[in-house]
Amino acid sequence: MRPFFVLSTLALLSNAAATSYPLTVTDDLGRQVTLKSEPRRIIAMLPSHTETLIAIGAGNQLVAVDVYSNYPKAMTDMLPKVGSGYQPNLEAIVALKPDLVLADESSGSRLTEKLAAAGLTVYGGTAQTYNEVFEKIAVLGKMTNHEAGSLNLITRMRAELNTLQASVARLPKVSTYYEIDPTPYSVGPNSFIGALIKRAGGETIVPAVLGDFPKLSPELIVKANPQVMVGLTADAAKRSGWAELRAVQGGRIFKPTPEEDDALSRPGPRLPAALRALIKYIHPEALK
Repeated sequence: MRPFFVLSTLALLSNAAATSYPLTVTDDLGRQVTLKSEPRRIIAMLPSHTETLIAIGAGNQLVAVDVYSNYPKAMTDMLPKVGSGYQPNLEAIVALKPDLVLADESSGSRLTEKLAAAGLTVYGGTAQTYNEVFEKIAVLGKMTNHEAGSLNLITRMRAELNTLQASVARLPKVSTYYEIDPTPYSVGPNSFIGALIKRAGGETIVPAVLGDFPKLSPELIVKANPQVMVGLTADAAKRSGWAELRAVQGGRIFKPTPEEDDALSRPGPRLPAALRALIKYIHPEALK
């Protein structure tokens, strides 16, 4: 018997109708964003949005992307690059006359605010948790009149993720430290990366109370004594107090490839690839 999520998603897929416009959605900043008609000229200022649009069949509506959007390469190489969230080329963005710009909700970049002030229609929001990844895919599908494509993508992702998770279900939990950067910033259990670590048979050393992407004290890492470390090179073993850590002693320090790193840091269609990479590091025996 098929899992309930497959049945329910297929039911939604079969009933997916064309989006009715005008359409109003609420972004992650609490703003009401209204699309008067189907957006034909979209600019994506985050790689996760770029990858999602292409995966659901809306890639031909893209007129530009941010400088970090590099997948799939065949499509992103052909699109103009208009800066990043923190260093946007506002003049180039406005000149392209987009009818929708997809940005993030970061108050630090203030990109959504800047673009809205320029008179553009802007949706500010990204996925921070595992479930929000699928919610954002559905929202983008609805906004761009590709609801069937988004539901199809969600179904395929869920099926692959469940198969991968089942491969480690009976294996012991492995204490895992995931490093975003050497400051050191890491991931909490409720972030999308933390959720993937759990689904890969690991358990992040970061307490949930510290948040989704906290800066850690070096002492916390040493005290937690993780069995596996992901996101750093073997040189990290030279850090103060790390020589005796289980991950160091066992030679289980892993640096993802650039492609794996992109998949792990982007809450979008490549979530299954990210989970597979984590299983390779945490429970390699499951992939044999």
